[in-house]
Amino acid sequence: MSRLQNAEVKLENIEKHTEKFGHYLVDLFQYCALFIIGATIVWSGVTTYIGMIEKGAATIEDILLLFIFLELGAMVGIYFKTSRLPVQFLLYVAITVMTRSLASTLNIADMPDLRIFSITGGTLILAICVWILRHASWKFPPFISHSEAEERSGATKG
Repeated sequence: MSRLQNAEVKLENIEKHTEKFGHYLVDLFQYCALFIIGATIVWSGVTTYIGMIEKGAATIEDILLLFIFLELGAMVGIYFKTSRLPVQFLLYVAITVMTRSLASTLNIADMPDLRIFSITGGTLILAICVWILRHASWKFPPFISHSEAEERSGATKG
C-alpha cells in the first residue's frame, strides 16, 4: 500500500470517527433538551394545578391549560421514543389554545363578532389540517428505512 493510499485510509477513519462523535453530541443535546422541556412542562402543570387548589376552583380556562400541558408532554414523549415530531400534536395544542382563548373571551360582554369568527375560523382550519394529516398518514404511510424495517421485524420475531 502506498503512502497516499495509507493516508487516505487514515483520513477516512478520522472522518468516520468524527461523524460518529458528532452524532453522539447531537443525540446528547437532543436528550438533554427533551428532559429540560419535559421537566418544564411538568413543573408548569404542577404549578398551575397548585394554583387551582389554592384558588379553590378551576375555570374552563384552567382545565384547558392542563390539556395543553398534557398534549405538550405527550408530544415530547412521542418525540423521545420515535425521534419524530408529531405535527398533529402541535395542531392539537393550537386548537386547545384557540378554544381556551375563545372560552376566556366569551366571558367579556363586549366581544366583537369579528374576533369570535376569527377564532372559530382558525380552529376550523386547524381541525381540517388535522384531518388532512390523518388522512395522508393513513393513505401514505411514512417512509421506513431499511435498518428500521429490519429492527422492527427483529422486534416482532423475538
